[in-house]
Amino acid sequence: MRERGVGALVVGVDLKTSKEALKLSETHDFLRAAVGLHPNDVPEEAFDTASFGELARNPLTLAIGECGLDYYRQEPSEAVRARQRERLEAHIRLAEEVGKPLMVHCRPTRNSMNAHRDMLEILAEHRGVRAVMHFFTGNAEMASRYLERGCFLSFPGIITFTSEYDEIVRMTPLERILSETDAPFAAPVPHRGKRNEPSYVIETVQRLAQLKEIPLERMKEHIMENVSRTFGFDF
Repeated sequence: MRERGVGALVVGVDLKTSKEALKLSETHDFLRAAVGLHPNDVPEEAFDTASFGELARNPLTLAIGECGLDYYRQEPSEAVRARQRERLEAHIRLAEEVGKPLMVHCRPTRNSMNAHRDMLEILAEHRGVRAVMHFFTGNAEMASRYLERGCFLSFPGIITFTSEYDEIVRMTPLERILSETDAPFAAPVPHRGKRNEPSYVIETVQRLAQLKEIPLERMKEHIMENVSRTFGFDF
C-alpha cells in the first residue's frame, strides 16, 4: 500500500474486528478505522453501545459501520427485519452522537431491491446523517434515490469484470464517487481468483476513470477530495 500510495479505511464487522481496525490505525498512518456490527455476520452479538461508543469517539475512527441490512440469502421474516433495523438504528444514533458518517452494507434478495427500499425508508428518517453505500450493487433507480438523498456510492472491483454497473458509474456525479476493494473478497481484474488486497484498489480507480472518460490522475483527485469531504481526513 505504501509503494502504491494507497490509504484505506479498515472496516470492523463486530466488536473484536473493530478494535483490531483501530489498533492497525494506531500503527500505520495510511490507515483509519470504521467501527460497527455487520447486520448478519455475527447475529448472536448484541450492539454494545458503550464499547462501540468508546471506539467511535476515537479520532482515528472516521466512520460508523459496517452496518445495514442484509436479506441476500433468503427473504427475512418480520422478526429478522426488525432485529436488523434495530441494530442499524443503534449505529445511526451513534453516528448522530459523534458526527461521523455511516458505512452502509445493503444487500437485497436476488432479483429484488427490497433491502434498498427499506434502507432508503430508514435513512429518510435521519436526514442529518451522512452515508456511504459500501460495495454498491443496486440498480439505477436505487442509485438515483441514494444520490438524491446525498449519499456517496462506493464501487468495488466487480466493475472491472462486469459491465452491469457501467451506466450507474456514468450517471454518478464525480463528487459522489468512492472506491474500495472489500479485501480479501472480490479481487479486480487482473487479480481474479486471488486473495484481494487493498492496494488493488488502483485497478478499480482505473476502470472508474475509463467509464467517466477522464484521465486517471483526475479520477484519483476526485476520489481523494470526496474522502476528505466525507470523512474529514486526507490520507
